Amino acid sequence: MANIHASCVSYFGKGILIRGKSGRGKSDLALRLIMDKGCILVGDDRIDIFAKKGKLKAYGIKTIANMLEVRGIGLAHFPSKKSAEVHLVVDLVKDSSEIERLPEAEYVDLEGIQVPRIKICAFDISSVDKIILALSLI
Repeated sequence: MANIHASCVSYFGKGILIRGKSGRGKSDLALRLIMDKGCILVGDDRIDIFAKKGKLKAYGIKTIANMLEVRGIGLAHFPSKKSAEVHLVVDLVKDSSEIERLPEAEYVDLEGIQVPRIKICAFDISSVDKIILALSLI
C-alpha cells in the first residue's frame, strides 16, 4: 500500500486518479468532474492505493472523508465513496504546450499494476470532457 498526494473521483464505478504538483488544479478538476459530470468523490489531497487481485484500488482517507478543498471557498462537503478501482490516471501539467497533440497510449505502473494515463492541463476549459472521453475509450 502507498499513500500518495492525489485526488480521486469515481465516474459510474470507474476511478479517476488525479495527480500533480501543488497548485496544478487537482481539487479544482475534481470539483468540476463532480459538479459537471456527476462524479462521486473518493478522496482529496491524500489517497491510499494498493493492488488487489490484479486491480488498483484507491481509498480516501477517513479523517478527511467527504471533504474537498475549494480554493477561495474552503472545505466543502460532498457525498463520497469509500473506494474505487482506478481505471485512469490523470497527470496534470502546467501548460497545454506540454501535451503531445497525438500521443501514443501511455500507462503508468502503480503498485505493480499498469493503468492507462493521460496528461491534462486542469485549467483548460475542455479538461473534464477530455477525461471522460479518455475514460470511455479504455
